[in-house]
Parts: sequence; structure tokens; C-alpha cells
Amino acid sequence: MARVRVKSGSGKITINDRELNEYFPHEQDQNAVMAPIRDSGYEGKIDIRIVVTGGGPTGQSGACRMGLGRAILSMDAEVGHQLKDNGHLTRDSRMKERKKYGLHGARRGTQFSKR
Repeated sequence: MARVRVKSGSGKITINDRELNEYFPHEQDQNAVMAPIRDSGYEGKIDIRIVVTGGGPTGQSGACRMGLGRAILSMDAEVGHQLKDNGHLTRDSRMKERKKYGLHGARRGTQFSKR
């Protein structure tokens, strides 16, 4: 879950009270967070403060991406089509599959024994 606060400024991005490069060391995650800002044309124009919890680094960067997309959309509705076309407002619907009765996990059954 990511909570995003956006205000006009110089382009500073803070995630859990740390810089973007420090919190997300991998370039893939940094690009995911920066994508909605670049696509909407607000790069260097807004300061962003994000509080993100749960999941791993990739899931957190995806949550930040969608949160930023929604925050920018609420700030400026004219860039909505750019954000939507590039998938910044789409939730990842994949979830953990539930455990079924009679099985050890979601799909793993009991061990087979010949003898």
C-alpha cells in the first residue's frame, strides 16, 4: 500500500523518509516510480512524499507508480489519457491462490507411495 503526497516544488522524491535512489537501488524500480511523472510532464515541477508498506521491492515500486498516477490525475485531469494509455492507473490483479481442503497447499497434493 502506498500513500502519496504531491505538492509543487523542485522535483524531490522521498520514499519512507529516504531518497528514491537509496530506497530503490535497482534501476527497474526507480524507472517504475518515475514513469508517471515523465509521462505526465511534471518532471522537476513537483515534490513527492510517499509512505509505502508491504510486499517486496518490485511490488512496492508498482504501488508507488499507481499511487503517483492517481495523485497526478487528481491534480490535473487533462493528463489522464496519457497515464491510462501507459498503464499507470491499472492495478495488478494477481493474488495468492487459496489453499484447498485435502491438499497441502494451493495445488500440492499428498505424496504418492507405490508400496
